[in-house]
Amino acid sequence: MPSKVYKTGIIGYGYSAKTFHIPFIQSSPSFTLHSIVQRHPTASNSASTDHPTAKIYTSTTDLLADRDVDIVVITTQHLTHHDLALQVMKAGKHVLVEKPFTDTSAQARELAAVAKENGVMLTVYQNRRYDSDFLTLKSLLEQDKLGRVVEFETHFDRHRPDMPAGESWKTKPSDYSAVYDLGTHLMDQVVSIYGLPERVTGFVGTQRGERNKVGLEDSFTALLHYPKGFMAVAKAAVVSPENKQLRFWVRGEKGSFKKFFLDPQEEQLKAGLGPGKDEAYSKEEESRFGVLTTVKEGGEMSEETVPTVGLGGYTAFYDQFAKALDAGDEKLLPVTPGVAADVIRLVELVRESSREGRTMAV
Repeated sequence: MPSKVYKTGIIGYGYSAKTFHIPFIQSSPSFTLHSIVQRHPTASNSASTDHPTAKIYTSTTDLLADRDVDIVVITTQHLTHHDLALQVMKAGKHVLVEKPFTDTSAQARELAAVAKENGVMLTVYQNRRYDSDFLTLKSLLEQDKLGRVVEFETHFDRHRPDMPAGESWKTKPSDYSAVYDLGTHLMDQVVSIYGLPERVTGFVGTQRGERNKVGLEDSFTALLHYPKGFMAVAKAAVVSPENKQLRFWVRGEKGSFKKFFLDPQEEQLKAGLGPGKDEAYSKEEESRFGVLTTVKEGGEMSEETVPTVGLGGYTAFYDQFAKALDAGDEKLLPVTPGVAADVIRLVELVRESSREGRTMAV
């Protein structure tokens, strides 16, 4: 049994809250869904109907005044994250912020400092550190299956040549950039293994051509330059007509690992599968496993299929968060605020590099 059950409040009741947070809060022995802030419920989208045992507030102020709330999860649009997180921490509550963490790295650094000043825990929901395919790749690297790695590619490519329908922050050039949205996931994966690069070269823009009349930054490529010739490539494309989208391609002196298809957890969660109730959750079909190519003696190449590890998936994020809270140790957080701020700084440098047409020192 956990040493404490943390009463958790959620700000926002959209896709992120319903898909990526509430299922894990409800399935964890360390957390309980206490309250939700939903400003404008409708007949088809009502937190009180979906969660009749939770307290429902229409304002953040009311939630923060509730002394029973231990933790607040912020799932609103990223431009609101800084101000909301400040309010939460100054109210003496721990906070979990959806990605992207903040709009600027300066805001991120400020939040990290405020967390220390107020003696609360602050983490960021970089859940794709817990993608099953990424954990499989990390295991291969830890076993030195690839030898000295020279290039690490991480992709989030899709074929969506038409502009998104409807109105949301993801269709507004002033609010959205693919490098903030998907780039924070991909670069966080790299940084979680290798730390910060020395230099960054970025290409940010649109692949939709004339269909993108508003100038939305829908795609990017980021080259992260490390010492001794190692380079990491993070890439998101919206024009990629492939039956199998490349996810990882990592090459080293002893071997390479190539993986297609995205981690299945998001699609599983959308389909109603979830942690603690479905054995298939976080597991991947054999037809989607990655391939390890190894150099044998004499230069001969051999290939083997590598089963994707199913380690509970995003459940592990909340498990690790609980360990950090129980111990009161920031180092145990699944994502520390300092590293999350570093990733936002990389986003800024990628965009600056693209605008100026030059490689930026980190």
